[in-house]
Amino acid sequence: MIPAPSQPARQGKGRSRNRLKIVAAAKALFLRDGYDGVNLERVATQAEVARQTVYNQFGSKEAVFRAVMEHHWSSLPLGDLSTRLEQSLGSGGDPAGFLRQFSEILLTFIEDTDQVAFTRLVIAESRRSPWIAEEFYRVGKEPLTKALTDCLRRLHETGKINCPSPGLAAHQFLGLVQEFIIWPQVMAIGPDVMNMPPFDVVVEEGIAMFLDRYGARD
Repeated sequence: MIPAPSQPARQGKGRSRNRLKIVAAAKALFLRDGYDGVNLERVATQAEVARQTVYNQFGSKEAVFRAVMEHHWSSLPLGDLSTRLEQSLGSGGDPAGFLRQFSEILLTFIEDTDQVAFTRLVIAESRRSPWIAEEFYRVGKEPLTKALTDCLRRLHETGKINCPSPGLAAHQFLGLVQEFIIWPQVMAIGPDVMNMPPFDVVVEEGIAMFLDRYGARD
């Protein structure tokens, strides 16, 4: 007979469920009404929990917003990058294959989350509250860039590319891809205005440019 969960265990699970409900509710409100348009009372109502529950778990609206940002970026599987890279290196894979996988991971994240709307929110609110942009970078863009930097450094160390400045190169490759897959959406520039090429063309051209600069030298 399997013993029933203890009282502390049940309380912990309930607290975790409430936290996820609160974060999801707060994100929906922030995206719709902006940072100033939301308070803990509205978050509690949206999450269908008591206001005191929100306060007990977070303490302030700023803490709720920080938790929303962390949860948003947590769906980007950065831990998979190094694993995929080592698998690629172990099977004799080339840098282009890894960069394609990286680009697909980034595109999936953008398409499957509210990344465009969230980026717009951060841009709009950071003028009044600079900490919002700083936190968005700290929990999202910085880890993303670092993960790519680490992978490029590994490719350089194994002789697959010639890239003595992997941090600079990571920013460059992100720029080559994101210029097409996110910023036109953030700025609400229509595809008819941009005459946007397909995603696979953007990636292949970006990889070609990147490896023309950083490809291994014989």
